[in-house]
Formats: sequence, C-alpha cells, structure tokens
Amino acid sequence: MAENQKTVFKSVQELANENQVPEKYIHTQGSINSSCPMLNVPVVDLRLLTSTARKQELNKLQSGLKFCGCIQVINHGLADSFLDKVHEISKQFFALPAEEKLKYARTVDDIYGYGNDSVLSDKQKLDWTDRLYLNVFPEAIRNLKLWPQKPECFREVFEEYINNMKLLSESLLKAMAVSLNLEENCFLDQCGEGREMIARFNFYPPCPTPEVVLGIKPHADASAITILLQDKEVEGLQVLKDDQWFRVPIVPYGLLVNVGDQVEIMSNGIFKSPVHRVVTNADQERNTLAVFIMPDVTDGIGPVEKLINEEMPRAYKDVKNYVELFFQSYQHGKRPIETAMICQEQD
Repeated sequence: MAENQKTVFKSVQELANENQVPEKYIHTQGSINSSCPMLNVPVVDLRLLTSTARKQELNKLQSGLKFCGCIQVINHGLADSFLDKVHEISKQFFALPAEEKLKYARTVDDIYGYGNDSVLSDKQKLDWTDRLYLNVFPEAIRNLKLWPQKPECFREVFEEYINNMKLLSESLLKAMAVSLNLEENCFLDQCGEGREMIARFNFYPPCPTPEVVLGIKPHADASAITILLQDKEVEGLQVLKDDQWFRVPIVPYGLLVNVGDQVEIMSNGIFKSPVHRVVTNADQERNTLAVFIMPDVTDGIGPVEKLINEEMPRAYKDVKNYVELFFQSYQHGKRPIETAMICQEQD
C-alpha cells in the first residue's frame, strides 16, 4: 500500500487540469445533491460576550451547538483586511508550480505537509482536494521544513493567524462552559496543558463530475472544536441533521466554529459533533482553512460530572488518546464516537 501511495500520487489539481476523474474518486450510491436546503446557523457576536447582552449571546451560542453543532462567529478581533491576506496566501500557495509545492510534500506514512487524501484501504473513495497540513501549536511540534517559503509573506501571516486562533479557541471553550453554567475553565482544563493545534489548508479544484464526487467524505471531527475560515464566495460545506443534508451559509469575514467529538463527550452529549461533508462544483475552485483544537493525548477526557444526573445519565466513557480511537474506527467505516458511548441497559 505504501508503495502504491508513492507511485500513484498525482495532485487533484493536476487531475482537474487534465479533466480526469479516476474511479477511486467516484461515489456510486446515488447522485450528490449540492442544492439542498440552507441550514439556519446562529450568528454569535463575540463582542457582545463582554457586554450587558452577554446572557442573550451565550444562549444563542448554546442553542446553536445543541441544535446543529456549529455557530458562525463575528466581531472575533481579526480585521477583514487581515483575513483577506490569509485567503491570499492559501490561493498563492496552491497556484505555485508543482515542483515548488512538492518541496513540502508529506511522506507516505504521515499526514503533515502537502498532499491529498491518505489511502487507508483499497476500497476507500478518495476526496477531491489537495491539502497542506501543518502542526502549529505548541511551537515545539512545528516542522518548519513543511511551512512554505513562497509566497514570501506566508509564514508571517500564518503565524499571526495562529496566535489569534489560540486566543479565540480559549475564549470559545470558556464561553461554551459558561453557557452550561459550568466553571469557565472546565473544558479548557480537560484539553490539558499539552493541547495541540493543527491547521489544514484545503484546495478544492473544479470537478468535471460534481454529482458523483465529494471534496471531503462525510465525517465528524476528532477535535475539541474546529474553527473554519470559509471561502468568501464559493459554498461547499454541508451538515447532516435529522438524516438530511443542509448547506452551510457563508458569512463574509465570519468564522465557522463546530463542536468536535471530544467536546461532545465532555458535555455529556449536550453539544453535538456534526457529521459534515464538502461537495464539489464544475466551475469554481474553493479555498478554506481549518484549525483543529486537539486535547492532550496523554490526558483522559470524559463527561463533566456536573452534567451527569438522573435525567441525563452518563452517556460516554472516559477516553484516553481519542485520536487513536478515531482513526481505528474511521478505517472500519464506523462513527468513532460510538465506541465511547455507554449503552443504557433496558429494564
């Protein structure tokens, strides 16, 4: 399998330029609907969390994370002009010649660096996306050899963005706890001193057959939370709710925040980790940047005790190194969080 990965590597961008869609990208279980209904994702104004309207905004945050597992956040402290720079470094990197991008290529047995979907099994359907995965926090885990030197401003802009994401993620985790009447650090403390941040730049080229190809397969995130900078103009993200797919709207210069499996466990199932996917289109490329907040793998996580009672019994086991559990389950086509669920005995 490793050798196959080496020999068949061809970027999705190259396939798109050649108008090729290999069989391994084609989903055969029916046409993919890119025009499903729009999801009503609550917009939370972070500036109001420090105002007299705090309670109302916390209620909006809580209801959104219960209802669909995600919120859009505005007034997050990042200027529109700066977010334009972040979009631009992503576009410029993926527009570089192949030989330049391959300087940052991932190795066969790793996800970090430039590449596309990791091949985990012969039966796997691949994602129509090229990616740049980078470890970003703490600084000790960074591999700067994988951080592009072109465009020239990449590292400077990206470093500033990451510093902002660290502060923002801490504020969000505190607000999520307070919205449930918990001590504000309880989710943050479970993430641990050794929590990590991983960034993934996603490039989705136009696809000749969008009705049978997905940008990313349905999945939920292994993170505590994920912060997504969406493309400013091109939709693609969809969330599964009540067995129906819904489109996620674009909020210009907003950031989409979604619950990951690990906060679903910590909240004893009150906050939902949404299953989501990315659809393709035939005409436009799409660029996004996801930042994953990952709890320390050496610490265990589990439901907060204050959220367990007779009406809401413990729904999840304590889990250590959820990421390992996640990938083991994902390879077998199972929803990873199901392996952490406690089956309530019937009378």
